[in-house]
Amino acid sequence: MVPLPVNIAEYEPLARERVEPTAWDYISGGANDEISLTRNVAAFRRISLLPRVLVDVTTVDTSVRLLGHTLPTPILIAPTGFQTLAHPDGELATARAATAAGTVMVLSTMSAYTIEEISAAAAGIKWFQLYCYRNRSVTQRLVERAEAAGHEAICVTVDVPRVGRRERDLRSRFELPDHAQPRNFVGLIEQEAADGELDFADYIASLVDPSLTWEIVEWLRSVTSLPIFLKGVHHPDDAQRAVDHGAEGIIVSNHGGRQLDGVPAAIDMLPGIAEAVDGKITVLLDGGIRRGTDVAKALAIGADAVLIGRPCLWGLAVDGEAGVKRVLDLLREELELAMALLGRNMIADLDQLSHLT
Repeated sequence: MVPLPVNIAEYEPLARERVEPTAWDYISGGANDEISLTRNVAAFRRISLLPRVLVDVTTVDTSVRLLGHTLPTPILIAPTGFQTLAHPDGELATARAATAAGTVMVLSTMSAYTIEEISAAAAGIKWFQLYCYRNRSVTQRLVERAEAAGHEAICVTVDVPRVGRRERDLRSRFELPDHAQPRNFVGLIEQEAADGELDFADYIASLVDPSLTWEIVEWLRSVTSLPIFLKGVHHPDDAQRAVDHGAEGIIVSNHGGRQLDGVPAAIDMLPGIAEAVDGKITVLLDGGIRRGTDVAKALAIGADAVLIGRPCLWGLAVDGEAGVKRVLDLLREELELAMALLGRNMIADLDQLSHLT
């Protein structure tokens, strides 16, 4: 019997063995020279943790409150598209693992199973990641479907006015296989085509709206009562504008290094952003988290919770639902141990005194 990986990093090479090479490049690659992709991971290694001693850590509580729920850990699953590239069960398995772990799955608009299929597969807490399209009726229909299926928040991706140049995909001439298609759009595409407004090629061209402005928050308020998070905030001034426009939260992110190459790691921007919002809205972070100690560092610097993306896909590729669940369990176990060794009993105790830069 092959031994189970003892940390998340050990899942990556095992996953690579199981995923078709061009699909692996799509999953693991970044934009251009992949500078920001590399920075996301490397930046955590520059941050040191500062423990306190002689603290009673018989009990360590890793739970957090988020949008009215008590989660056992501050570790959520980030939206990643076309998960059937990693495993046939794709988002169905990830949703089941999230439910078993008691955490939030943020479902990508670009899922290989429909919103409704995934909601039927697992009754856990789900949020919906949204791209806003030129055709607002398409966007509104997606929001309505997510809300009807029980999603509890909308995470609007705001860092894709154009799709980044991902050179691994250009070299491999990557195309989505039949088993990894944007299933949420099948009916919408057919309807738009029937109306004489949109065929599939036009749909692909309209994937992003380069004219998107802060007005989108007000527009979304007019079509849904769900909390709105802005995903892809990378500057303190934009974080402050998110507060001013009434967003419930932001996700500090550089899109996993897949958009503008050369930007700072998300964790490097977190302190200034947390200072700018001053606790007025929820601040989440994604990008580069590979250890429970990374989670502790992000929380100490100002995040309320974090999201993980690629590591879940590695677990999914290796062992489906069980693999995703084990990745989440490893992070939880490492976080709990880190808190005990830091002399911190609760997540709220992970403050500015528990790290050095």
